[in-house]
Amino acid sequence: MSEITPRIDFATELSGLFQLKGKTAYVPGGYGGIGEAICWALHLAGASVAISGRDAAQAEALAGRIREAGGQAVGLRMDAHSVPDIQASVAQVADAVGGIGGIDILVNCVGMQREQALLDVTEATYDEVLQVNLKCAMFLAQAVAKQQIAAGRGGSQIHLLSVRAQLGLQGRGYSAYCSSKGGLVMLIRQHASELAVHGITVNGIAPTVVRTEMARHWLENPQTRQQVLDRIPLHRVAEPKDVAGAAVFFASPGAAFISGQILYLDGGLTACQ
Repeated sequence: MSEITPRIDFATELSGLFQLKGKTAYVPGGYGGIGEAICWALHLAGASVAISGRDAAQAEALAGRIREAGGQAVGLRMDAHSVPDIQASVAQVADAVGGIGGIDILVNCVGMQREQALLDVTEATYDEVLQVNLKCAMFLAQAVAKQQIAAGRGGSQIHLLSVRAQLGLQGRGYSAYCSSKGGLVMLIRQHASELAVHGITVNGIAPTVVRTEMARHWLENPQTRQQVLDRIPLHRVAEPKDVAGAAVFFASPGAAFISGQILYLDGGLTACQ
């Protein structure tokens, strides 16, 4: 009987499991605290990086710092409120803006929160949160998928979520945010199902509180800081590098057989809540 277990050339097949040399990554929302860490991590793993957001100057400033460090990067403008803008940004990256061609990796870091108690939620606020957190993800994924399918070399799509995709938050106005992130879970699963035939994986990273500017109001208040730490079994908040490591993993050959999954990067929070 012939062997079924493949013989592995460890020196070649395992040495590049987490390397991204020759790949191009598009990171919308990439100049925020989490996004910047992800952009640097992708660069250090060998990828070329395109960064976008509403402030083109900030995106290009980060791209410039990566170029100064020896990487290949470009910054451009994208308004997450506009589907034509989303589609145009993907086309710019795929058409080799700044020498970067094609899109192998999408890391969607776009997201927003407008906190309003249930009885105070307005239609305008709810619509905007879903537009930025969910509708933008849908049409980014679609536009990038078209490019990846046309290129015929597979790829990966990664979306940033939150533990609020699974957990409500007592005493705070998170209706719009939680429903948008919960919806994104199912969008990821559906896209993973549809894109698998093309060799494209789709996954999500759902952190708890991350030490960035967006978490300042939680962490600088002694009472809320302690509440946060008490809920997390590892008794610390996430660092941007924690999220960056997960993004590189999902983008890498080491995660080639993982799709449709949500990684709750939460220090054990969802294990006991």
